[in-house]
Amino acid sequence: MGDANIKASQWRQVEVGRVVLFSTGLYANRLAVIAEIIDHKRVLVDGPASKPEKVVPRHSAALSDLSLTPIVIDKLPRAAGNAAIKAAWEKAQVDKAWDESAWAKNRERSVKRRQLTDFERFKVMRLRKQARFEVRKTMAAARASAKA
Repeated sequence: MGDANIKASQWRQVEVGRVVLFSTGLYANRLAVIAEIIDHKRVLVDGPASKPEKVVPRHSAALSDLSLTPIVIDKLPRAAGNAAIKAAWEKAQVDKAWDESAWAKNRERSVKRRQLTDFERFKVMRLRKQARFEVRKTMAAARASAKA
């Protein structure tokens, strides 16, 4: 018989140590880590953030309220205590990894855009039109010099 090549799935897995983002509820837009899997719909989460306003207390949460992030704390034991999770969180630098991720930057940008006034949106539109004009002018000059 031949050798079997087993390749791991590229999907984000619900696993102990996976960092999750609350999408709804009391802890919306906060990060936590899966400490234990209760069943196919619920997990035990704990979120020891560095800032007190971003802390998520240890509790059971529905997977439908969570978004799985690509960040995983490796070798976190099942049902680890709060102190062990906090130490692993700081060692893995989860807050820093999240702040540097494209997902966090896009969320921050969209929040900032939603808070703009009408006049500020107008100014953004004008700046984008000016930038587009400069790019098109440069491209036209490059095309003209390539034809000549």
